[in-house]
Amino acid sequence: MKRLIPIAATLFSLIVVFPIFYTISASFFPYADFTAIPARLLPSAPTLDNYARSFSESNLLLFLTNSLYSALVGTILRMTISIIGAYAFTFMEFRGKNILFILIVATMLLPPDALILENYSTIRALRLTDTYLGIISITLLAPTHLLMLRQYFKTVSREYREAAIIEGCSDTRFLAILLLPISKAVIITLAIHSFSTIFNDYLWPLLVTNRESMRTVQVGLTMLGFSENLDYGPQFAAITVLMTPILITFIALHNPIQDSVSTHFTGR
Repeated sequence: MKRLIPIAATLFSLIVVFPIFYTISASFFPYADFTAIPARLLPSAPTLDNYARSFSESNLLLFLTNSLYSALVGTILRMTISIIGAYAFTFMEFRGKNILFILIVATMLLPPDALILENYSTIRALRLTDTYLGIISITLLAPTHLLMLRQYFKTVSREYREAAIIEGCSDTRFLAILLLPISKAVIITLAIHSFSTIFNDYLWPLLVTNRESMRTVQVGLTMLGFSENLDYGPQFAAITVLMTPILITFIALHNPIQDSVSTHFTGR
């Protein structure tokens, strides 16, 4: 049984990695490789022409900039709201705290599609269509993030905060100096999730943006139109460019997350 676990893990890894590998490989295909029989996994003559065309024949760079800006600002605001909210629900006492927390968490049961019409009507009434705030507005409150951070903060003894308050430490300083460093693993993980969620969103940016200059890359990718004549190369190149920020973020933060988790659970 123990021998089957590495084999199964390897197979699942290959299943996950193969689409990424093929997308990157196909982005270097010349036109003829897409109609070759049998189908090819590697380009016969690698070319960068697909990348050049994906940028020169579309506003891909503008779309990518809009997505990166929206994802970055949205993630910062979302994590700030979640951290402050989780701190308040964990360490502070105020009337109706438990009821309010239950109501916020209960919104997780509402399917996003059921709220999309009401959200759009609100954003339109506030005249936030075709704005970055309109794109990121519905992502700012994340009940899942709030719940996970609250549960993580509850593992920290309240005696630490009481001792810090006695020594004259403010809530802001206690949060910044003690709580955030020991919660680095969960915060980084949730930040990566927030960034990828906002960056990869398609339906909401499509609804709240009408001007091409405000389109995000997920919407812009459907506007490339190269696949109509079986010229898939520029689309694969654009998808590869689209994947790059997420892959770089994951690779850059993979080791810090592992180190932080190891330190937390081993006590080193």
